[in-house]
Amino acid sequence: MAKSSPAFTCTSCGTAHKKWAGRCEGCGAWNAVVEEQALSSGPKSLGGKGRTIPLTDLATQSAPPPRAKSGMDEFDRVLGGGLVEASAILVGGDPGIGKSTLLLQATAAFARNGVKSMYISGEEATAQVQMRAQRLGLADAPVILGAETNLRDILTTLDAERPGLCVIDSIQTMWLDTVESAPGSVSQVRSAAHELVTFAKKRGVAIILVGHVTKDGQIAGPRVVEHMVDTVLYFEGERGHHFRILRAVKNRFGPAAEIGVFEMTGDGLAQVTNPSALFLSDRDKPAPGSAVFAGIEGTRPVLTEIQALVSPSPLGTPRRTVVGLDAGRLSTILAVLEARCGIPFTGLDVYLNVAGGMRVSEPAADLAVAAALLSAREDVAIPPDMVLFGEISLSGALRPVTQTENRLKEAMKLGFSQAIAPSRSKMVEVEGMKTRQMPDLTAFVGEMFGAG
Repeated sequence: MAKSSPAFTCTSCGTAHKKWAGRCEGCGAWNAVVEEQALSSGPKSLGGKGRTIPLTDLATQSAPPPRAKSGMDEFDRVLGGGLVEASAILVGGDPGIGKSTLLLQATAAFARNGVKSMYISGEEATAQVQMRAQRLGLADAPVILGAETNLRDILTTLDAERPGLCVIDSIQTMWLDTVESAPGSVSQVRSAAHELVTFAKKRGVAIILVGHVTKDGQIAGPRVVEHMVDTVLYFEGERGHHFRILRAVKNRFGPAAEIGVFEMTGDGLAQVTNPSALFLSDRDKPAPGSAVFAGIEGTRPVLTEIQALVSPSPLGTPRRTVVGLDAGRLSTILAVLEARCGIPFTGLDVYLNVAGGMRVSEPAADLAVAAALLSAREDVAIPPDMVLFGEISLSGALRPVTQTENRLKEAMKLGFSQAIAPSRSKMVEVEGMKTRQMPDLTAFVGEMFGAG
């Protein structure tokens, strides 16, 4: 048998290299390329006969999977309505953002609701987890606690205890004695995740894996881990803000892009049932440079405040500072305003921010961004009871967006009485809400700011 040549893999992005290098060619990380041992040479052929797999058709009706609810409505919402038996969930987030706190609270909530729950920590001793539980008021929850990194011992314990839910914190600390690599390496993470997911499917145990993230905010390790699991959640938030967002980016048992909002308090993470009120500042006094965007996060309508500041620039190249939005989107909107509406921003510094630290990626925010920029530039305040939404095309036209009715109802519920939307949107009359439809950005500028 020919001897297999050594392989070198980046621990940050998983890029394969033919030889060792100090800097990864894929992601640019330094000292991240390590030698990996091959898992198996694999069979040369599929000789022999296998079993016939059962087949069905698309018309066959299957019962929806049973779900266990934790009682934390925000957590259950992101999971798609509750925890599905034998599912595998991957949770990622920045260090210190509160992943362990959230999952300890969720584990205790499931345990109190009758789900046999186990929490395995590979980063902390049991005494540390117990101290956190006492701080959070969870010491009386019937949670089985353990501290171990050897996956063989963990699987043996799971097979003996047969819990309904097991949290592994974290997957980067787990190691298999059959893989000759250091814990946290690509081979170890891939193999450990595969073993845990396979165990979850065979034994009917729901597994929640905690994953570290890279400097780019992506879950560290090979991307194949995200394909293995059923659900991928990201726990987001800025350390300077008191709220956190749990966002589903993949969910085989529910809608993706769903969010749950939590507030970090001295007693742990508290649920925020009305996130729109959290992301809106005091609206009693109208201020230039502020516009309210009626957005959709998953299936939930969320109102956020877009803030802009425009000032003369002392620099040859004006600043373009963006927080909570795509910087490329801002450049596009500024170009459309100048090319289609004749409103230049040359020689002006532009600062754009989403209040509360919320991150908005929906194209429907274009109109609210343009309104905030024009309001700041012209020093004209937008009415405080107005919301805006609509996508701006390169021609200056306003493109319609989805779920118009849900946006308007959420705005109405929070006391807004005016809305501006694209003219081709499927409008639904909402009692008490005055809606104006605009065909393009030029008409909007002319009506709102007396120019065009």
